[in-house]
Parts: sequence; C-alpha cells; structure tokens
Amino acid sequence: MDTSRTLLKHLNDKLNPLGMEVYLFKVSWYNETVRPCFKLPYADNVICAVVLTVPAFFESAFLPNVENLLAQKQTKDPIDECIAFHLNETVSGLNIGGITIMYDYEILPNRRPKVLVQTAAHVAGAAFYYQREHVLKPSVEFNNVCVHPKYGGWFAIRAVLVFTELEDANLTKLEPTDCVKTRTERIDLLEKFNGNWKDSTYRDVIQVKEKYSELQTLYFLTLPKDRMKLLQQIVNNQTNKNDSKE
Repeated sequence: MDTSRTLLKHLNDKLNPLGMEVYLFKVSWYNETVRPCFKLPYADNVICAVVLTVPAFFESAFLPNVENLLAQKQTKDPIDECIAFHLNETVSGLNIGGITIMYDYEILPNRRPKVLVQTAAHVAGAAFYYQREHVLKPSVEFNNVCVHPKYGGWFAIRAVLVFTELEDANLTKLEPTDCVKTRTERIDLLEKFNGNWKDSTYRDVIQVKEKYSELQTLYFLTLPKDRMKLLQQIVNNQTNKNDSKE
C-alpha cells in the first residue's frame, strides 16, 4: 500500500470538511529552495505536509468551537487554538511515530521563523509563491505573496507537519499553478499586497471560487485585543436567535 497516499487520504478525510487543505512534499524539495539557515534538519525523503485554511474554515470549524474557546480565559489567539486542536486531533489518529508540527507564527530563539510556510506551499503545489524576481524588479523591496488557484488570496497557510519517520523517495511532485501569468498582473498583485493588504483587493487577483464571508472579514479586520469581545457578541447574537425561535 502507498503509505504517502494513505497518509494524505487520512489527513484530507479529517480536515477537508473543516475547510482545511493538505498537500505533501519532501524535505529535499523545500531545502533545495531555501537558504542554509532555513533548511529543515531531516533526511531528503522525509515526508511533510503543508496545511491551509480556505474560506469555509471559519464557519465550518471555527464558529462551532467559539464557546469552548471563550471558556479558555488564557487563549492567545482563538484561530490558532482552533487549528492546533484540529491538527492534534487529526494526527492522534495516525499510527505513525515522530510527528512534528510547526505553525506559521512560531519562531526560533534567533527570531527566524521555524519554517517558511509560503515556500512550503509552493514546493507542495498548493499555491504559487510570487516574489519580486517574478516582476523583473529585483532591486524593489516587496513582501512576497502566495496565490491559490481556486481562492486567490482568500486563504491562509497555517502549519507544516513533518513525519520524521516516514520517507518516500517516489513521492510525485505537484507543481503549483501559475495563475497570475503576466508581468503587469504580477506587479499589480505585489503592489496591492504591499500597499494596503487590509483592503483585500490583492486577494481578487484572479476569479475565485469562494471568498471570506462578511463576518470572517470583520473578524480578521478587528484588532486582536478586541476579537474576544467580537466573538462574545457573535455567541450572544446566536443565543438570542435561538431563544426567539422557542
């Protein structure tokens, strides 16, 4: 039996209904792309998985869990807590040893990120990583951005899972879809992302299958310090709706 295929099926069966996508890649694909200081300390054929959240995640996984999150008074970031809960629950059902989870927000003592999640998404074929060299302006300082072939910029790269005891020399590489093809479109994408990412116009660089709902957009535009208050309002509104039906 193809262990990698079985692994991917398990992850997708658990996470797809929650608005999460999973793509596999080998350590060598990632390490060949990054500078030495960012290389992962594992054998070339070790299997990794990059995990994305797509628009459905907010309503499918996050909102149903809001009351539990509110009960945890020390929650630093409710979205991060929700993702960690579902990933830990998912990998606990695997009969595989040596699983390391690295989240997009984690950093090392030297302040470098544990993993470059946009690079991971690119080498896994999940989303194309557009960088300043793609617009032939290497001297211009741009923050780079990934684009999903179905959701444009309406998604997020959340974590990388490393299955340290699982190797597959024959894993098939999925190339990312280059969906922003012209130089003009790429410049527009990077300028919008770097100019004012909060207005979300960069997210619509392509025709998308689905976007964040109004409530999800409001949540992410709300300052982190005010998000718990917003979540409490959401719970109260839902309670009032339920009471009015009785």
